[in-house]
Amino acid sequence: MVDRLVNSEANTRRIASVENCFGSSGVPLAVPGRVLVGEGVLTKMCRKRPKSRQFFLFNDILVYGNIVIGKKKYNKQHIMPLEEVSLDSIVDNQQYRNGWYIRTTTKSFVVYAATSTEKQEWMAHINKCVEDLLRKSGKKPVENHAAVWVPDTDASICMHCKRTQFTFIQRRHHCRSCGAVVCAGCSSKKFLLPQQSTKSLRVCDACYERLKHVPSGAGEELAGAAAGGVKHNASGHGPAGDSSNDEDTDEETTSPGGESHDEPRFYGDSSVLSADDIQSTIATPPSSSSTTTVSPSQNPAVASSMTGPHC
Repeated sequence: MVDRLVNSEANTRRIASVENCFGSSGVPLAVPGRVLVGEGVLTKMCRKRPKSRQFFLFNDILVYGNIVIGKKKYNKQHIMPLEEVSLDSIVDNQQYRNGWYIRTTTKSFVVYAATSTEKQEWMAHINKCVEDLLRKSGKKPVENHAAVWVPDTDASICMHCKRTQFTFIQRRHHCRSCGAVVCAGCSSKKFLLPQQSTKSLRVCDACYERLKHVPSGAGEELAGAAAGGVKHNASGHGPAGDSSNDEDTDEETTSPGGESHDEPRFYGDSSVLSADDIQSTIATPPSSSSTTTVSPSQNPAVASSMTGPHC
C-alpha cells in the first residue's frame, strides 16, 4: 500500500506539512519516492529525564523532533536512516511499560508508547519499512550499533569503581562504547570509534583495555558487543536512556506530565483501513477530528517516568 501513496497528492501534502512544522530548523524532506508512513508522539528516554517527542516514519528514514507547539511547530530535527535501524522490545515491569530500543550506528535510545497496541503498531511498521528497504537495496542489516546511555538519575555512584559518589564537583561521564555512567577517574582515556565520530571519544577504562588489544578495523565490532552489555540502569531493572546528550538542555514549553496526544496515524495500512478508507485517505488529507485523544497519564509506565525527579 505504501507504493500506492508515492505519487499521491495526500502524501505530498503530508510531507509538506511536516516540513512546515519544522520550518527553518529542519531540512527538506520531500524527495522522489519518499512516503510518510506514519506519525505520532512517543516518550523518549533522554539522559536526564523522559521527554515527549514527535516521530515521523517515512519509508526510508525515521525523523523526530522536540514539540514546541503540538501539531504546529517542532525543532531539533533528527533524521535516522532506516537501513541502519534495529529494534528490540523491552519487557514490561512495574515502572516502565510499552517500550523498545531504537538502535543505529551513531545513536541509540529507548522510547515508550502510551499503550501496548501503539507499541505493536510502531514496531511492526518500522520493521516492515526496514525489511522492504533492505530487500530493495540488497544490503544486509547493520550489526553494530551505538550504546544506549544509562540515564544520569539511575547512577548515583560510578558504575565501575563503585566508590565515587556523583556530586556537583564529581561529574558523571558516559562511556561511548558501553554507555555506562562512570567517574572521571574511570574514563580518562579516549578511543576512535569510526562509526560514531571522526574524533576519539571518551571510553571507560575497561572498554579502552578491550579496544586497544584488538586488530585495526575490529574495534567497532568489539564496541558493539560492549554496547550490548549495558542495557539496564544501576539498579538492574530499568531502561537505558539516550546515546547522546544533545537534547538534555532543551527547555520544555509545557509540562510533559500533563500533555496529551492523539493516537498515531499510519497511512495506507490495509490491516487498519478498508479499501474505501484507503481511497479516501489518498484523495483527501487526514482529518484531525477523526483521531482519539490519549493522555500519557493513562499509561502508568509513561506517567511515572515522566513525573520522575529532574536532574
